[in-house]
Amino acid sequence: MASKLRGLRAIRLSVLTDSSTSVERQRQAGDKSAAALDIDFGEGGGLREAIDLDVSALKFSPFDRPQLGKWLTRPDEYDVIVWWRFDRAIASMSDMHDLAKWAREHRKMLVFDEGVGDAGRLIFDFRKAMDPMAELMMMMFAFAAQVERMSTKERVTGAHAAIRQMENRWKGGRPPYGYEPQRLEGGGWTLKPDAYAVSVIQRIIRDLKGEGSVTGKGKSPTAIAIELTSEGILTPRRYWAKKRQELRQAQTATSAEDVELSDDVERSAEPEEEVTSSRRGWTGAIIKGMLTDHAMLGWKTYNGQVVRKTQTGVPVPFTDEPILTREEFDHVSALFASRARQPVERKDTNAPLLGVLTCDGCGGRMYLQRRAKAQNYVCQAFSPGFQCPAPSSVKQSWAEEYTEREFLRKLGGVRVLEHITIPGYDPAPEIEETEAEFKAHLAERGKQKSRAAIAAWQELHDALDTRLAELESRPKTEAQTIVKEQTATYAQLWEASDDLERRALLLDCGVVVRVKRGTRGGWRKLDESRVSFAVTAEFFDDAAAELEALADELAT
Repeated sequence: MASKLRGLRAIRLSVLTDSSTSVERQRQAGDKSAAALDIDFGEGGGLREAIDLDVSALKFSPFDRPQLGKWLTRPDEYDVIVWWRFDRAIASMSDMHDLAKWAREHRKMLVFDEGVGDAGRLIFDFRKAMDPMAELMMMMFAFAAQVERMSTKERVTGAHAAIRQMENRWKGGRPPYGYEPQRLEGGGWTLKPDAYAVSVIQRIIRDLKGEGSVTGKGKSPTAIAIELTSEGILTPRRYWAKKRQELRQAQTATSAEDVELSDDVERSAEPEEEVTSSRRGWTGAIIKGMLTDHAMLGWKTYNGQVVRKTQTGVPVPFTDEPILTREEFDHVSALFASRARQPVERKDTNAPLLGVLTCDGCGGRMYLQRRAKAQNYVCQAFSPGFQCPAPSSVKQSWAEEYTEREFLRKLGGVRVLEHITIPGYDPAPEIEETEAEFKAHLAERGKQKSRAAIAAWQELHDALDTRLAELESRPKTEAQTIVKEQTATYAQLWEASDDLERRALLLDCGVVVRVKRGTRGGWRKLDESRVSFAVTAEFFDDAAAELEALADELAT
């Protein structure tokens, strides 16, 4: 009896959510051909199967695909390769020519369970070296497949254009961070919030605002990025790679036997781009780009522009559950804008009172000056070219002891105040965005040649004009800051903090210590007539005054 043909089942999927060309459907097609042609694909650890998911035939020839490419370098392990259709194997006649040449050189049989159009199973047997008909027929069918693919591409392009105007519909691909694909009951896909990713976004926003911080000061995007990376939180790209891996496993493992994939399949599931990006972490630029993207509002974009409804100019959403409201989005954008406007200041990590001590002579900052015998805070107003009329200096130990004593005397018994900002709404940012888009659109006037193009231009013109009028009618509401009293006092917080945390606490409370020029003989101890302590934060006025009066009374 003739032995069974050793078969290799080749499966390719360009989009994971494409249910019409699922992995299981391609498996079933291969099993039909195997039963009809007496082909054996093996089983268990000896299963001969090449599964390439999220791999485009336009970008990768059969020889460049992660799984199939490896099998093609080991032609002695099988006799026949089985595909579901032509488009699962090749995307052009040149690719088919290379594949046919390889099959002829290695005496292989190529099988397609479904041919082009309504054609049935196609078999190209290159085991007979003197028979050129297989290669000729294969090239003819490849030409027909290429024509069919071009018409399919036109239909897909039209379908994508239609989907862009559909509310709560997602065309596919990598979703914005914070969302995950979800199938709709009537067909198609939408995006819904991903609970874990949304929790990361909310944490980043809280850190930017300083909510929950005892100092009330927000962290910089770079500082937040360092923390996220150190905690092992995946970046948006790496997080989607992990989610895509889970989708692959869910679609590939359709039975208990399928879960036990070979080592080669497991390795191929890791995309090449993730191997290189796995060494990278979060950056301030990633955080800013993510939080200032219109995806946070659930808006669709195309070629960098917001997709708008034809009649009203209202942005088209891809979800009915956006992560941020417009008020929250504008507030976060304002945080980045305010940081961009802040001047670069001199930093001295070993100066606990930097920004707290000021020279009484010029009002400028005092900086820690290190010398062999002593360390002093000194006025350096001369450094930018300005001469201070009465430059002052004070010993570091004296200044820090005085500041600590006065801070605890005035605010030590006051409970820590947490500031929570409720964002307002200002239509101005969206008006500016829409107006910029409108001006860019006006610049294209007169460049249209066909009546259809002219009509499309006028349609978008009217939609943007309508949207601008609607935005201009919206009232502006101011942001509100709520001060919430905590259980801990500032004395307790001071005791639990290090030098840098104490400095941040002083700055957050608006503490200013002015230092006058010293007098002769004032080197033995601090002359407190030279220094003054003030708390400038308005929300401390009543509590600090009451506590200070009580302290004076007890001292008397």
